[in-house]
Amino acid sequence: MNCRGNCYDNAVAERFFQLLKRERIRRRTYLTRDAARQDVFNYIEMFYNPTRKHKNNGMLSPVDYETEQKKMNEAGV
Repeated sequence: MNCRGNCYDNAVAERFFQLLKRERIRRRTYLTRDAARQDVFNYIEMFYNPTRKHKNNGMLSPVDYETEQKKMNEAGV
């Protein structure tokens, strides 16, 4: 991942920040920096991680994907 000149090095992070800005930050005006931090935290922990579906996970939320992986590991697949 840390190869010099690799254009895909930051692709995942860039995609996440693009979604964060599009879905949350650009739609709101924050009165304080703490309010902005709290809103971003809530977006990541309450929406993005547990419920938002991801294309790379077979359109499952990360929580659902981890549950499926755990079931498969327990079944020995």
